[in-house]
Amino acid sequence: MHPLFSKLKDGSLKLGLELSDDTLSKLLQYQDNLSLWNKAYNLTAIRDPKEMLVKHLLDSLSIIPHLPEGRLLDVGTGGGLPGFVIAIVQPERDCVLLDSNGKKIRFLRQMTADMKMPNVLPVQARIEDPQTLSDLGQFDVVTSRAFAALSDFVRDCAVYLKPNAVLAAMKGLIPSEEMADMDSWHQQTITLAVPSLDEQRHLILLTKKMTA
Repeated sequence: MHPLFSKLKDGSLKLGLELSDDTLSKLLQYQDNLSLWNKAYNLTAIRDPKEMLVKHLLDSLSIIPHLPEGRLLDVGTGGGLPGFVIAIVQPERDCVLLDSNGKKIRFLRQMTADMKMPNVLPVQARIEDPQTLSDLGQFDVVTSRAFAALSDFVRDCAVYLKPNAVLAAMKGLIPSEEMADMDSWHQQTITLAVPSLDEQRHLILLTKKMTA
């Protein structure tokens, strides 16, 4: 058994996720490969496996109970966070993982093939490129933990939303000042309790207000 299996299982249960042993093993397989590729391709600044488990796997898992169903776009996915983690846990969900970094997308394409993940489509592109929209279409939920400002997230991603779809921004501290400037969006702030993480984590859910 993987040395981190019990810690991941315990952490996922604390998040309200009852994952099968097979799913837990796939999550650890992904993390092991992320760590291996990281030595050559610098996919993440975190290198310690135990720290990866908390700050990558459990952090990504923490948002799953709060996401609506449907087609998902993960913008600035990097090494697949949170998008690839979501795709492992929810194989019924189509997940498009978008990043402009070629090395990170090559890693995700390799993982998609090796782990036989037909619900995952890694795409190397910039979210601002109009061609990206015409290629990808629209989504039920757009996630990101890469955007520095909510205003940028909304500006670049709103056109990718189906009616009643949700923008889901992963944040540390609550970005109160950023949220104050978004009168045309319904806002929901969810405090996340990531096991073994002594840092604040929040999920900001944004839905467009309907105009009369």
